[in-house]
Amino acid sequence: MEIITVCGNGIGSSLMLAMKIEEICRENNIKANVESTDFNSAQGKKADLIITVKELAQQFENREVAVVRSYINKKKITEDVLEIIKKKYMELNK
Repeated sequence: MEIITVCGNGIGSSLMLAMKIEEICRENNIKANVESTDFNSAQGKKADLIITVKELAQQFENREVAVVRSYINKKKITEDVLEIIKKKYMELNK
């Protein structure tokens, strides 16, 4: 499963989010390649799921996007995206 985490500049926030997503996937036995990137670079990247904040999510047309409320709060991130990640993982591994 290919996941990209996106923030405006692709420097700190998306990297922190990628680290949290990797932890969440590992804890739930989900095999995922997680990459952090900036918004512009994300437009051209292939991914099964894009994870970002609401402000950026609305700009990804025709892509599967999960919205988080925080880039760093693991509890909130888990609440926001774990079920979406699980569902996508199951779809890809039928």
